Amino acid sequence: MTAQVIDGKAFAAEIRGKVAEHVARLKEKHDLVPGLAVVLVGEDPASQVYVRSKGKQTTEVGMKSVEHKLDIDTSEADLLALIDQLNNDDSIHGILVQLPLPKHLDEDLVINSIDPAKDVDGFHVSNVGLLGTGQKSMVPCTPLGCLMMLRHHHGSLSGMDAVVIGRSNIVGKPMAQLLLGDSCTVTIAHSRTKDLADVVRRADIVVAAVGRPEMVPGDWIKEGATVIDVGINRIEKDDGKTKLVGDVDYASCAERAGAITPVPGGVGPMTIACLLANTLTATCRANGLEEPEGLTV
Repeated sequence: MTAQVIDGKAFAAEIRGKVAEHVARLKEKHDLVPGLAVVLVGEDPASQVYVRSKGKQTTEVGMKSVEHKLDIDTSEADLLALIDQLNNDDSIHGILVQLPLPKHLDEDLVINSIDPAKDVDGFHVSNVGLLGTGQKSMVPCTPLGCLMMLRHHHGSLSGMDAVVIGRSNIVGKPMAQLLLGDSCTVTIAHSRTKDLADVVRRADIVVAAVGRPEMVPGDWIKEGATVIDVGINRIEKDDGKTKLVGDVDYASCAERAGAITPVPGGVGPMTIACLLANTLTATCRANGLEEPEGLTV
């Protein structure tokens, strides 16, 4: 079997197109422009690239993009004051603080200072609790993108056996909650899981989000299963150059899977697309307007 490739890049372009259409209607009918504010503390190169990409794609769909770039030694008080200012700015509907933060800043305190209604990353403890109890929330972007791809590929996920490898607050735990919400039978596996290979082999859906390069080999994959690879790891090749790989061994897994996401070009592009979708959703909720269909849970 050769797996069908789930093209996250193409699907993300479709999502951005739908977002742009909704944004244009909001402008025309309600004179309303969704606004996204991104806060970057310090000069981490990867974060800088990511923030630039977010800003570019935000403006491309017709939204207002605001960037606040702060010095690495910015005090916690100053950062919290900025967030409070954005919380009270009616032209800003989504707030994202780029992680990781410098070590002297308390990430939990900072994230939980964001208005939950504007928390487009879905990391605020209130949104975590709402998601966990099946209520309306802001949903973390990466798991939301994974769910969208799974729904698009399978239609209904009801009754499917899903294994999420990884228990992070950013991907693993919310991913499991979303799959439960779609009536999957869900197992969260991790580094301490006994007989991990056997656990994974039972799954109709495997979401690998553990952050270890090519950890999952093909012989762990059930014939015909769908593999969603969240990992983005840079490894050195024999010639000294580097390449990006996921958390699964793509070649061997693709031989057994029914469908698989590549790295790069799979989950990654969906994360920013879902950030834009979340900003649109937050804008509609804040203004009592109907939420965009197919762009949220």
